[in-house]
Formats: sequence, structure tokens, C-alpha cells
Amino acid sequence: QMQTVESGGGLVQPGGSLRLACTASQSILSLYTIAWFRQVPGKEREGVSCLSSGDATSNYADFVKGRFTISRDDAENTVFLEMVGLQPEDTAVYYCASEDGRLLSGVCPLRSADYRWWGHGTQVTVSS
Repeated sequence: QMQTVESGGGLVQPGGSLRLACTASQSILSLYTIAWFRQVPGKEREGVSCLSSGDATSNYADFVKGRFTISRDDAENTVFLEMVGLQPEDTAVYYCASEDGRLLSGVCPLRSADYRWWGHGTQVTVSS
């Protein structure tokens, strides 16, 4: 079973940047597909970005394209989400999710139902 811990959230002004980290318990991170989701109270959890196992092909939701970048550091067992140009509508709890990469083919999905293992989340607040 994969366990992940998110970090890096906080309060930032509009236009600012943050880098979120998802640190995994498994040493062979490349075997897992990792995704970032976010959720605000009263709304469904929405997919932000994901990174496929193996070749680390990325996928992004339209609303973050050009602003967020996902990457993986295998030596640190960590997946990062670099966020720039943050806006108040990006305020949410950001979750890291993971799934065995052998069960997901093609472009990694941004549907929460495709991931079994979830972290506890990190709060991102964008406000002046």
C-alpha cells in the first residue's frame, strides 16, 4: 500500500507561487502514477495534474495549463507541483493521490475514482 504526505501549502498573494511536494513511502516511485487533486468545501474534488509511471508523461487540467508544472524526483521519492500565477480561485486543499501504474494505461487520468491511495492534503490559500 502506498502512503503519501503532502507539504508546501500556505498563504500566498495573488500572482504568487508555491511548490507543493508529495513524498511517498515506496522507494520505487516510478512504478506508480501520481496525481494532484484539489477540493473546496461544497464542491467535488477536481483533478489538477498527474504523472504517469515509468516515462513520467504528464497531464494537466485546462485551468492550470501554463501555470502549474508537475515533476518527479526519484532520488527523493517525491512528486512536486510547481504553481505560479496563483489566483484566489486556486484556493483549496490539495491532495496527492497514487495508483499502481500497471493498472492505468495511456495518458494518466484526472478522475479521483482511478486512484486508491490518498494523502491528507495541504491547504493553499491565495488572498491579498
